[in-house]
Amino acid sequence: MKKLLLLLFVITISSHTIQSQNNKTEIDQKVSSLLAKMSIEEKIGQMTQITVTHFENKENPGVLVLAKLKEGIQNYHIGSILNVPNPGAPTITKWNELLTKISNESNSTRLKIPILYGIDAIHGSSYTSGATLFPQQIGMAATFNTAIAKKCSEISAYETRASSIPWVFSPDLDLPRNPAWSRLWESFGEDVYLSTQMGVAMVEGFEGNDVGSKYNVASCMKHYIGYGSATTGKDRTPSIIPERILRQYDLTIYEAAIKAGSKSIMINSGEINGTPVHASKQLITDILKKELNFQGVVVTDWKDIINLYTRDKVAESNRDAVRISVLAGIDMSMVPEEYSFYTDLLDLVAKGEVPISRIDDAVSRILKMKFELNLFQSTVANLNDYPKFGSQEFIDESYKAAAESITLLKNNNAVLPLNKADKVLITGPTANSMKSLNGGWTYTWQGENADEIAIDKMTILEALQNKIGKENVLYSKGADLINFDDSEIEKTVELAKNATKIILCLGEKNYTETPGDINNLFITASQSKLAIALSKLNKPIILVLNEGRPRLISDFEENMSAIVQCYLPGNEGGRALVAILNGDVNPSGRLPYNYPRYPNSLEKYNRKHSESVSDEERANDAKYEKSYSPQFEFGTGLSYTTFTYSNLKIDNSEISNTDDLTVTVDVKNTGKAIGKEAVLLYLSDKVASITPEVKVLKRFEKITLEPNESKTVTFILNQKDLQFVNNDLKWISEKGTFKIQIANLTKEFLLK
Repeated sequence: MKKLLLLLFVITISSHTIQSQNNKTEIDQKVSSLLAKMSIEEKIGQMTQITVTHFENKENPGVLVLAKLKEGIQNYHIGSILNVPNPGAPTITKWNELLTKISNESNSTRLKIPILYGIDAIHGSSYTSGATLFPQQIGMAATFNTAIAKKCSEISAYETRASSIPWVFSPDLDLPRNPAWSRLWESFGEDVYLSTQMGVAMVEGFEGNDVGSKYNVASCMKHYIGYGSATTGKDRTPSIIPERILRQYDLTIYEAAIKAGSKSIMINSGEINGTPVHASKQLITDILKKELNFQGVVVTDWKDIINLYTRDKVAESNRDAVRISVLAGIDMSMVPEEYSFYTDLLDLVAKGEVPISRIDDAVSRILKMKFELNLFQSTVANLNDYPKFGSQEFIDESYKAAAESITLLKNNNAVLPLNKADKVLITGPTANSMKSLNGGWTYTWQGENADEIAIDKMTILEALQNKIGKENVLYSKGADLINFDDSEIEKTVELAKNATKIILCLGEKNYTETPGDINNLFITASQSKLAIALSKLNKPIILVLNEGRPRLISDFEENMSAIVQCYLPGNEGGRALVAILNGDVNPSGRLPYNYPRYPNSLEKYNRKHSESVSDEERANDAKYEKSYSPQFEFGTGLSYTTFTYSNLKIDNSEISNTDDLTVTVDVKNTGKAIGKEAVLLYLSDKVASITPEVKVLKRFEKITLEPNESKTVTFILNQKDLQFVNNDLKWISEKGTFKIQIANLTKEFLLK
């Protein structure tokens, strides 16, 4: 019987593989056939992407001008449209109407090639009114739960397709190296392995087993490569990254997502080592397309070919910028507001400066994705196929994700959870704001309309009042995010005298990209002043951080009794936070980055040994400041219960360079509450020819334990886990001793 079941399994898998190969072959034939029928104008049009707002009435934004749309599709043969129409956040019915008009126009062309519509669905179908919005990516990373990331991406795909949109510019696979960077919250944090696992989960959630299904979308990895590494921490400013570092860290994340099947990739808007990535044939063609064998579509970011001329000064003209970028390997230009790319590229091909083979390669990739998405069959959703859009089922998943992301960083004297007898003052500029819960890419680019559009959702204040009763909640805004108001602080301090505990909600404005650039990593002075004033009352203060990046709180952290990091938890974040504060949910999030204490001490958790010099290494004739002293380290996350780790075991104390290593550890809930625990396995290479890191995350698994329940967690390490990139740009491992660390337990083994 077992042999029969195995045989049936093998036959099923083989049939699926053969079918997939047949589908690919069939699509390739369709692409070749269509390409042969296309004029050079039609081909270059396919490489052109225009923002939907270009087709609107300038005097009446939001109103589509059909003559403009006809011009773009009929005269310039554009292949793609992106973005959200004014004033933002259409309903699925409005999206349906818009995509129907676009589809009707493309169906009236000679070859009836459908438009590929792309959107920034960053934390759910975030440009559609009524869609389910999830925690931003940094919060997803804090869950240390890939199943949640995948499930939320499946829902996002469902609701984006319900909006008649088949292509999302997500996930963000950037690896931030400066915590001031304005897009840190769009990433999975500072760790390669965590980012890799979460990125793969999102790609699989978006695309499923059949990207052409009416419930799946094509993903777009971004921003290849090194975008999160700007030296200054400012958006779209230069990065200096040796190729060895780029390959060991950044490229690893993209390689995994490519293997997971991601259909497209967006290019870094900045420059690396003096070369804008949009102009780098080495990075786009030689490494991405050839070395990694990426077969999907390479798309620019907003206006970035034009920027090669106007901003970066590596092109003599816009025409020259088009030549450089297309020869570098760009397949589609997010132009996005006029047709210069089309006219310049047409001229370049006519004069032999760009070979037709490069055009055919780009267009073949674009057409292939359109066939894979089944756009030639239909581009407009049947709304009856999406009964779960915005459903309670989906909302519940968003709530679960938020609850698992929220991270308890400090809890002195068990001030949390709240007691039923507590009378609470809630204050701070983020206490009553949906904008603060969601951040950017929420209904509009900067997310400025979230309070109006998400009017049916609960802010932190509203969720708290709903949970413990308005009579037990005092409220005062306390401070503005930026501006000082001493009278408001005085009023809040006076009101706090009537409370047993203070919930202080601090954070940031809603932002993304360059508008989010900052010059000071400290939390704003107006908020710091409120925190210090309240601390003088000597009452328990629960600091709730609602922020996209770790704003420094060292000026007043020691006066806080408890600290809860919410990140940007989405529309259900207020309810999830209050459930944790009240003890209905046990917190289980972990920090996906080091939280700095000082602005000039920004070491990562996987620092080099020289970045954390020990006391015994210091001379005794001088005084030293501690070299490694984050406010909270990567992986920090407290619970209302306690977990005990024991019996760390490995199956071999010596292995060869072809062996795997099995690691087991027992985890027991020794407290009184059910709890979830993310079990993290770190690896340290004791000696290496390239200076090794202090420790590196290699595996994690999230488990749930009842009180007194134990589980054995098993991890398998492979040879790639022991390797690093050497100065010859090769992945190698070296014989020697390695140390495994899980919680406070360690075990060493020898690689022979």
